[in-house]
Amino acid sequence: MARKSEGTGQKIIAKNRRAFHEFEILDRWEAGLVLQGTEVKALREGRCNLGDAYGEITDGEAWLCKMHIGPYEQGNRENHEPFRRRKLLLTRREIRKVQPRIEEKGLTLVPLALYFKRGLVKVELGLGRGKKLHDKRDAKARQDVARRIAKEVGRR
Repeated sequence: MARKSEGTGQKIIAKNRRAFHEFEILDRWEAGLVLQGTEVKALREGRCNLGDAYGEITDGEAWLCKMHIGPYEQGNRENHEPFRRRKLLLTRREIRKVQPRIEEKGLTLVPLALYFKRGLVKVELGLGRGKKLHDKRDAKARQDVARRIAKEVGRR
């Protein structure tokens, strides 16, 4: 089930925790999504997975690929296809800013979170550079140190 975030008026549907582990996020954007009715209803039930999703730009339009939205239980034969490409609603200026950066070697458009904002479905996109194994180890070590420090401060 979707959960409400603190003080922002947003209801979080899904977060892509793996994105922060796999990628170094360089920049962020918020975009709307073009969805069918049964997709919105399924999202209200929390039936979404951002695991392997990525963004791409083709013919001057931004698309979100491989995002899974499970079928709506009460949907009839007009139910949506779970893995279809969904159009991202970005301005022309944003698309022109993102496109050359995506074409750079090693950069990709990654969905970080999916949420409702004033009744509309929004996705937070991040421009990410893939981390190497040693970078992941360093990040994990820094997290462990920060966790130990917080634990010690809490004891005192």
